[in-house]
Amino acid sequence: MSAALNNLFSFNRATLPPPFDTVTNKKISVASKYGDGKQATLCFTVIKALNAVCACMNGSGEGAVGMIDHRSVAEYKSSMGPDAYHLAVFDSGTGSISATVYDKNTETGELYVLKNSGRDGAAVMMAMFPFLNRDEEFEQEFKEYFDQYTAGFPDINAAKNTMAILCDNVYRRVMDETCKAHVKVTLDKSGNLMRVSQTQLDSGVFTPTEVVAGEFTIFAKTGRAAVKKASAEVKHEDFAGKYELHTRALSPQEQALVPALPEWYIIPDEVVDICKHAQATTEKSAPMRNFLLRGPAGTGKTMGAKAIAAGLHLPYMKYTCSANTEIFDFVGMIFPDSEGGSTGDADLDREKAELESMGGMTYKNVAKIMNLPGLADMDYDPAGVYQALTGLEKEDATAQECMAVVMERVTAKVQALSKRTEESQSGGQTYRYVDTDFIKALRYGYVIEIQEPSTIVQPGVLVGLNSLLEQSGSITLPTGEIIRRHPDAVVVVTTNISYEGCRGMNQSVLDRMSLVRDVELPSPEVMVQRAMAVTGATDEYQVGQMVQVVNDLAEYCRKNSISDGSYGMRSLIDWITSAEITGDVYQSALYTIISKATADEIDREALISIVLEPIFGPKRKAS
Repeated sequence: MSAALNNLFSFNRATLPPPFDTVTNKKISVASKYGDGKQATLCFTVIKALNAVCACMNGSGEGAVGMIDHRSVAEYKSSMGPDAYHLAVFDSGTGSISATVYDKNTETGELYVLKNSGRDGAAVMMAMFPFLNRDEEFEQEFKEYFDQYTAGFPDINAAKNTMAILCDNVYRRVMDETCKAHVKVTLDKSGNLMRVSQTQLDSGVFTPTEVVAGEFTIFAKTGRAAVKKASAEVKHEDFAGKYELHTRALSPQEQALVPALPEWYIIPDEVVDICKHAQATTEKSAPMRNFLLRGPAGTGKTMGAKAIAAGLHLPYMKYTCSANTEIFDFVGMIFPDSEGGSTGDADLDREKAELESMGGMTYKNVAKIMNLPGLADMDYDPAGVYQALTGLEKEDATAQECMAVVMERVTAKVQALSKRTEESQSGGQTYRYVDTDFIKALRYGYVIEIQEPSTIVQPGVLVGLNSLLEQSGSITLPTGEIIRRHPDAVVVVTTNISYEGCRGMNQSVLDRMSLVRDVELPSPEVMVQRAMAVTGATDEYQVGQMVQVVNDLAEYCRKNSISDGSYGMRSLIDWITSAEITGDVYQSALYTIISKATADEIDREALISIVLEPIFGPKRKAS
């Protein structure tokens, strides 16, 4: 523990800042999780800094806090004059601090001396706020304190206890190098901080790329940051199974299909929101049961669908679409018991032989030998197709109505082809139908994820399923059985329209979605937390830099229409894992995040030079 770090904490000032200026005993019987569990001491510097952050966040005071990659900056409004500011820059990698006492009117600065008899360090602590707030305990306690601050401290004792925990949290994390949430700070005993020069201000070297709180007027000219309260993480035990739609007993086989969320998974707001809507509308005439999660690759859409199933306590199934997916792939595919034997009808026997040569009796093959119209025809001229199928004129016929007729014709033909004469029949049922996962989910009330339907060449495929996307929908199976959608059946469509080969969603399908949620990459803090939990990585600073590279790469790809690859959490995790094996972060990046982002050599070179190398340069070979 460095004695110089004591300069950062002011414990010996007689009076604390408001609202604790009447407190006589600074020792409070609470402690942070990093403390001794007995008591915490209110710290003048921490209180003053966090009050300044709160004032910036709710607009009641001047000043600002922002981020530049692994550095953070703050403009602290001093009370010494209308143009008096303290400017501070904190580098989380080296722990170094730069600061200046600045006159905004004359654009001049003077040395900032951090000592008990000098500056109290509030500006420095304010600059450190973004990194302090990455700790789960600090984030939650600060949220509670901000609520108290904004409301005018209705419960001063609660505010005092909360602030004491915050003070203890900061002190332990800065002073104790063995603390798992340690924040590195480098100071010398003199307390003299490196000056932020006017040249640096003019060059924009400290211009924030993200405004955390307030509005910058010196480091840059920015608009006011939106007030964002720190969101509390949803605990797994408060989510899993808490949104059941109906009380039902699952069989052991069904229970095994209910996803168990991994410990590292942080439940996104959109997942909780979907579960709330599904449960709250259960008793309504039109309950919400169809949901669309839309976003770039790697943002956790499939994990989100599994989490929805966990929250609803329902089995999870999925179907992954491809360019050649047909409606028949959703409903039924093959009927092996129909092979062999005679139907007693020469034409049907000939058709059976033809189907066997085509690969089996599937909906798709049966429709082909019957010369039934395809989805392209139904989409182009539904009225004409409907008349050709039924002999009836119907100017307002829809593709869905045409598909219903086709399905009826195919089903009847399959049943006819599956009959056998008494001589060739060996007894029992002559054909067998096996539910697809899609049909199982709708029949028994599970969660079914339909992955990437926008890759389907025929955009009308899902239109043929619109009747089942409706809550009271039904469909006739090849067996002649009519199944109706279970009231608990939930359809989650996940799609990435930025993928090469993806198309826009059909409007009639979109219209049947209860909620459409766009899913983006998690916040950098969440990405770091997830990645470290999954990979076991311990270097939070390096993982934070890798997260920045992934986010910068994603932004570059979007701006430059690079859409033939993928990027996101999966790529990040692969990169971290590879780097641990090779010991070379740069080389591992080339074969994970860069190679996955695009197959174009020129685009990869641009990503390396513009995104990767400014943060992770190649290792120099020993001469």
